[in-house]
Amino acid sequence: MVALTLTPPSAERLRAVDEFLTEAWADQARHDSRLRDLAVEVGFDRGVAHLTGEVGEPDDLRLVRDRVGRLAGVLGVWCRVRVGGREPVVVDLGCGATKQWPGNLGLDICPAAGVDTLADLSSTLPLADGSVDVLFAVHILEHLIDFLPLVDEAHRVLRPGGTLHVMSPWWGHVNAVADPTHVRLLDVQTIKGICLQRPPGAPRWHPLHAGCDGASIFADLTPLPPDAPPPTQAHLARFFA
Repeated sequence: MVALTLTPPSAERLRAVDEFLTEAWADQARHDSRLRDLAVEVGFDRGVAHLTGEVGEPDDLRLVRDRVGRLAGVLGVWCRVRVGGREPVVVDLGCGATKQWPGNLGLDICPAAGVDTLADLSSTLPLADGSVDVLFAVHILEHLIDFLPLVDEAHRVLRPGGTLHVMSPWWGHVNAVADPTHVRLLDVQTIKGICLQRPPGAPRWHPLHAGCDGASIFADLTPLPPDAPPPTQAHLARFFA
């Protein structure tokens, strides 16, 4: 029960962490020759890295993501970066009136100011196979009795190298149970289960990042093709017990 001792950081501490991360990234970018010429801007908001700008190749974006994600204190790496001149297709699942970024495509079951397309997230998403670069599932999974069909749909619609960003209340915080519409409790170990404990033939995921700040859990997942090797134990040890 050690996890129950987690205390969400104060607003003051979050500001200090963001300041530290900003300085740490600037120092790393100066000293890593691979990063100097990449036109990617990295900002930090409450421990979440926000990447914008443009790179020439997918490998360039993977490099920046990986380097940012290795900084101590980063909870997630959210990207809206053009690759080879192409604007990414970014979709907010269950966005309601507020999207994570203006310009995202908003899907929700109820009409609201930020909703572009009505969609039941417990059913098939109205998106073509391999058509999306980034999916946001922010405060969504906890509202679904069975969220695995949505996770499988996310795997279907993401392009190779695409990312599913998850944010949900941590089960040990009051926010997880204060909302009576929450029907599931989640932990970072839940993300481990999504990646490693699915039955044979189920869509497979590689965790790019996973963490908890004492109030919420965060995860960045990318789809794995059926024949891809599983994540290494060294990689998994960064995030999971």
